[in-house]
Amino acid sequence: MFDEVVVAVGVNQDKRGYFSMDQRMDVIRQATAGMEGVSIIKYGNLTIDVCREMGISHIVRGVRNMLDFENERAIADMNRRLAPGIETIIIPTAQEFAHISSSAVRDLVRHHGDTSLFLPDGVVLPEPE
Repeated sequence: MFDEVVVAVGVNQDKRGYFSMDQRMDVIRQATAGMEGVSIIKYGNLTIDVCREMGISHIVRGVRNMLDFENERAIADMNRRLAPGIETIIIPTAQEFAHISSSAVRDLVRHHGDTSLFLPDGVVLPEPE
């Protein structure tokens, strides 16, 4: 769909992260290892501001269910009003991954469960800081 993809890892002030920013970046590096045209950045401002600064015209978001969709659609609508030249593409997950949530994986990590079924091949989660 795109020649280049920027995975932008943001800071959400409303959430307390389970993994540090550096740990999250490392997990994404592992998941995208060997993929050409992928870069990873971190940011602390509005996503649309990052898009403007980098000349990005599309935001791609994934959803697992209708709850995710409604949330992402509200954000996409707000972004469209603030930045009409930046379009959001919402892609539903494949059915076999719809049940996977970060909360469930974090719970497995907390209780030393096997996370390998729920992560991309080659990804090893760090111990939380």
